[in-house]
Amino acid sequence: MYIVVINCGSSSIKADVLDHYSGKYAGRMSIERIGESNPVMYVDGNQEPLKNAATHEEALEVALPRLLDCLPEDVQVAGVGHRVVHGGSQFQRPVRIDDEVEQAIADLSDLAPLHNPINLAGIRAARRIIPDVCHVAVFDTAFHATLPTRARSYALPQDLSDKLDLRRYGFHGISHAFVAQRAADYLGADLRDLRLITCHLGNGASVCAVEYGRSIETSMGLTPLEGLVMGTRSGDVDPGILIHLLRDGEFDVDSLDDLLNQQSGLAGLSGVTNDMRDIIERAGEGDDRCRLAIQVFSHRLRKYVGAYAAVMGGVDAIVFTAGIGENSALIRHRVAQRLEFLGAHLNEEANRAAELDDESPVARISTATSRTHLLAVETDESYAIAEDVSQLVLEKDRLAGHRPIPVAVSARHVHLRQETVEVLFGEGYQLTPRNDLSQPGQYAAEETVRVIGPNDEFSSVRILGPTRNIDQVEISRTDEFALGIDAPVRGSGDIANTPGIILEGPQGRVELQQGVICAWRHIHMTPDDAKHFGVSDRDVVEVAVSGGDRDLVFGDVLIRVSPDFQLEMHIDTDEGNAANLGADAKGTLISTPGQARLQRRKTTFDPVEAAAE
Repeated sequence: MYIVVINCGSSSIKADVLDHYSGKYAGRMSIERIGESNPVMYVDGNQEPLKNAATHEEALEVALPRLLDCLPEDVQVAGVGHRVVHGGSQFQRPVRIDDEVEQAIADLSDLAPLHNPINLAGIRAARRIIPDVCHVAVFDTAFHATLPTRARSYALPQDLSDKLDLRRYGFHGISHAFVAQRAADYLGADLRDLRLITCHLGNGASVCAVEYGRSIETSMGLTPLEGLVMGTRSGDVDPGILIHLLRDGEFDVDSLDDLLNQQSGLAGLSGVTNDMRDIIERAGEGDDRCRLAIQVFSHRLRKYVGAYAAVMGGVDAIVFTAGIGENSALIRHRVAQRLEFLGAHLNEEANRAAELDDESPVARISTATSRTHLLAVETDESYAIAEDVSQLVLEKDRLAGHRPIPVAVSARHVHLRQETVEVLFGEGYQLTPRNDLSQPGQYAAEETVRVIGPNDEFSSVRILGPTRNIDQVEISRTDEFALGIDAPVRGSGDIANTPGIILEGPQGRVELQQGVICAWRHIHMTPDDAKHFGVSDRDVVEVAVSGGDRDLVFGDVLIRVSPDFQLEMHIDTDEGNAANLGADAKGTLISTPGQARLQRRKTTFDPVEAAAE
């Protein structure tokens, strides 16, 4: 199955054809200088003439058929993927493109005026040229849909933020997600067990905190202007400066936009160029402004890395990617300075020698004893987009005839160790079953405990049995604020770096050092259910729920598979109230990670071998 991937930039187009099963490129095409007098087209690396390409649509009308003509006769395109920069709040996953989706992308152009109109032009041209296949929009913002409220919210009046959708969306999500997975593959670890900081450093630059496979913080915001120093974009700047410039009268809205997006960043600091390679060369020759540009760029990124390590309570690997991140040993060196407190120790020789290609897409640049890995990782957005397209192409058949999923709302509750039960209720005490739960062998106990937080407390919180090997308190977001604690969203049993709390029973009190979580919404299923739905243990899916006043789609739903489970989706009281679900609520699985994935090329990191180096 072959997938076409189209990526339209401000004055360029890249289009690739990939074989879904092998991951190999069957054809590659690029166009540069669109809108200029002499646009240039390359097909499989060979330059060819291109006339009448004043717009992206005109360029694709000529170039896309040329790319398809160079493919073998037996190649049939099964789908077309389009990179779209801004998906707003409504697009949190790749979607099949129809006229309604086209209009929605157009409506979001105010949030990404330099990108979405161009992306849309590519979509419209490709749908005309290849009309009878599935076209899919893959959004740069989608990976960041999991940002918690605290991370995505600006400190502006809530009514204004709600009215204008003012929030942090984040960008480069396709790349951040791809290199996070590639880093996990290299380390021989499950992405859902890692805390990563991914640094996408190109002409546009952003950094992302990826905690257990989910984006929980990122540097870009409502637009791609916020955050790191970039090629021509300022990144973070005091809003008071902007007000001052407007009041001074030298700038109006349009000229201020041009200043921040086109004249600032590395170009503004260096005074000569936005190309880091040229800046590094001139800095070596003594150019003080270029030296300052390097210092500010590196300092800003190092500051974000430290902040994101604090947000996640630690970091397992720091990943450098994109043009600068993959190729500049100097920038990696400067950013990695003073990160020893995180356990990140740079191997200077490995850093200088790192060269990435298709055969070696990952280079470890940390020392053998480094607790936090430092990696340079080759990104491939076309590869990632093709995978998303292939999943949607195959999804329709996979999801046909799916059985409904019962939905249960879980109120706050406690799981305890036997030792803790005895402290709270007396030596040798055994829990008393009150009623069976849906999952085999599980029950609600007669016993309850008082849960005491820094701000408030809850009496009569039910204990669920049987006893476990850890103490765990599961609450909702509303409970979290009432108690006055900061509980992360976690899967059951994942209590590392979580807050503690006080539990009180009739015979004693226990102060837990950790164990309070907001439960990650999840589906229990048997291996037979998993086979039916085309999912595996710990996959993350989307589920449409019904049975209340408001039908909703829940994303970020964790799959848990065991022969001891019974099919059922569990959500907390806040989530149940959002849909006003009744006792007979049902869910329909509408998105899965897919069984047929692109085979990622990976090299596994061997810690034993590393220790011997």
